[in-house]
Parts: sequence; C-alpha cells; structure tokens
Amino acid sequence: MLIKKNNIKFICLAGFMRILSKKFIRSFKGKILNIHPSLLPKYKGLNTHKRVIDNKEKYSGCTVHFVTNALDSGKIILQKRIKIIKSDNERKLSSKILRIEHELYPAAVMKLFSNY
Repeated sequence: MLIKKNNIKFICLAGFMRILSKKFIRSFKGKILNIHPSLLPKYKGLNTHKRVIDNKEKYSGCTVHFVTNALDSGKIILQKRIKIIKSDNERKLSSKILRIEHELYPAAVMKLFSNY
C-alpha cells in the first residue's frame, strides 16, 4: 500500500466523498479524520444543508470526527455551530459553513497533535 510505503501516519479527509474500505479504516484506526458539514450525529450523509433548511432547524454547523466503518459516526473531535437566519437558503448556508470548516479543521488537527 502506497500510504504505508511512504510511512504516512495520519490522514485528513475533506470533500473526499468516498466510502473507505473496512480494511483500510482498520489499518489506520484512530488516524483518519474527516470534516462533515452538519452537527453530527444529526444529518449524516449527503445533502445536509437542504435537509437542515427543509427541517427548519435553528442551527447548523460542522463537525470534525474520526472515521470509522459507520458513516459519519466516529468520535467527535470538534464542532462549531452557527445560527440559521431566515434569508439562508441551501447555497448561502453551504457558503457560511464552508468558511467555518476552514477554521475548525486546522484547530482540530492542532488539538490532536498537541496530545502527541
């Protein structure tokens, strides 16, 4: 495996949009991070912004979590929430959350590496 051959110790996914094999996840247990555009455990999977808007939620946000074999279900490292305002639509909410993802993900990585 190219990742092991190159001695990769930690994997950060963002916008990857693929399900990793159970074997791969097992090989890097506790070493794969992902960021998801909702406040997990609510709204796992795709179309999170549309579902949040359709369900008239008051808040949304993003979550950095460890990757496990269960979709969007690993231990949460950090979350940040934002208030949804009446003028928010799917596109606006997506844009607002993307901005906080860019802040939250590096903070989560720094938090983890400060523990090593």
